[in-house]
Amino acid sequence: METNGLEWLVVPMQQLVSWGAAGAMVFGGVVPYIPQYRDIKRTQNAEGFSTYVCLVLLVANILRILFWFGRRFESPLLWQSIIMIITMLLMLKLCTEVRVSNELNLKRRSFAAADSKDEDIKAPPKRSYLDFDLKYFWHWSKFTDYMQCVLTFTGVTGYITYLSLDSFLFVETLGFLAVFTEAMLGIPQLYRNHQNRSTEGMSVKMVVMWTSGDTFKTVYFILNQAPFQFSICGLLQVFVDIAILLQVYFYSYYPQKPASHTAHPVSTKAL
Repeated sequence: METNGLEWLVVPMQQLVSWGAAGAMVFGGVVPYIPQYRDIKRTQNAEGFSTYVCLVLLVANILRILFWFGRRFESPLLWQSIIMIITMLLMLKLCTEVRVSNELNLKRRSFAAADSKDEDIKAPPKRSYLDFDLKYFWHWSKFTDYMQCVLTFTGVTGYITYLSLDSFLFVETLGFLAVFTEAMLGIPQLYRNHQNRSTEGMSVKMVVMWTSGDTFKTVYFILNQAPFQFSICGLLQVFVDIAILLQVYFYSYYPQKPASHTAHPVSTKAL
């Protein structure tokens, strides 16, 4: 009788916990970028943050959304991807504006051919095709160029997915690529820190939040029996986060000789 009498309390509590976990999954992923966004906006210096982090997350979450059409996983994970894409576009917009405002070289680098009507742009001669030169890829001068790249990638992969939804192998591979790409999220920042031989300019709060969020996310995947790709790559992501935290400790207590920089340290190479 006592057990039955407590059901009115236990059931709503379970529902509340479930809603809380789902809400944490949807919005928790964007929280680590709030301190980094504020730091960049305050200092007007984006050199310590790698915009390849934005690239990795944009690709990963676009692929995850496409994976949902082939294998319907939990809706909080779908909404998480949508919110994350919006967040990464905002981060990318800020970093681009800050970098260009600090850059002495005003020469336009674009994803598509430059508009000849733009008075501030002197495009290189005989350059009329998409700029896929690795030297300039993801180092463009305007946010609209990044949007063009993202929309092109979404359109191409979306069309291929539409044609291949009946293939079990394709759908499972798509799911693996989505979560594996996300698992590599910390690699650009890990490499950036190694290249600079310092973690200066990188928000440590962001990485701590990465670690706690990825740990929570991985446990959530396991408990909710999400597709196996999610759990495996979640664990990999936690390991990368820990490696970045070890860099913070190592470079703080054992300062390295600064890596050589060009005359203008705030340049496209910084991003």
